[in-house]
Amino acid sequence: QVQLVESGGGLVQAGGSLRLSCAASGIIFSINTMAWYRQAPGKQRELVATISSGGRTNYADSVKGRFTISRDNAKNTVYLQMNSLKPEDTAVYYCRHPARDSWGQGTQVTVSS
Repeated sequence: QVQLVESGGGLVQAGGSLRLSCAASGIIFSINTMAWYRQAPGKQRELVATISSGGRTNYADSVKGRFTISRDNAKNTVYLQMNSLKPEDTAVYYCRHPARDSWGQGTQVTVSS
């Protein structure tokens, strides 16, 4: 059974930074693509970034140049470094294992103006 546990969310001022972590268990982490999504109030959940087993990354246009996804296979953990945060980045951020369609519980990120 896949388990994904996010951490690192919080309240930050515009222009600030946060790093989210997602610890995975129940899978052979190193061979799997991982992803971060977010859902703002009243909006649909959207893809933020993905990272393949080989480290190839993709980003939503809205976060390119500001967010960086990375992974540490030794720790079974995927990260999302978020810099230059904007109020519109406020959302619940979710880690996802696409192959098993498994989701974490989410972590709240709030950016104040």
